[in-house]
Amino acid sequence: MTKTVSFAVVHVTVAFSVGYALSGSALVGGAIALVEPAVNTVAYFFHEKVWERIRHRTASDTAPIAA
Repeated sequence: MTKTVSFAVVHVTVAFSVGYALSGSALVGGAIALVEPAVNTVAYFFHEKVWERIRHRTASDTAPIAA
C-alpha cells in the first residue's frame, strides 16, 4: 500500500508541475493534477478490459481441439 500511495503522490506532483510549467498558473496546475489522474484511472479500466479479451482470445486459440 505504501508503494501505491507514493506513486499516487508522484503522479499528482508531476501532473501539477507540468500543468504549472506550461500555464504559469497554480490553479491550472491544480486542476490538471486532479483531473488527469481521474481520467487516467478510467482509461486504465478500459485498457485492462481490452487486454482481458485479448488474453481470453489467445487462450481460446491455443486450446486443444476436442475430437
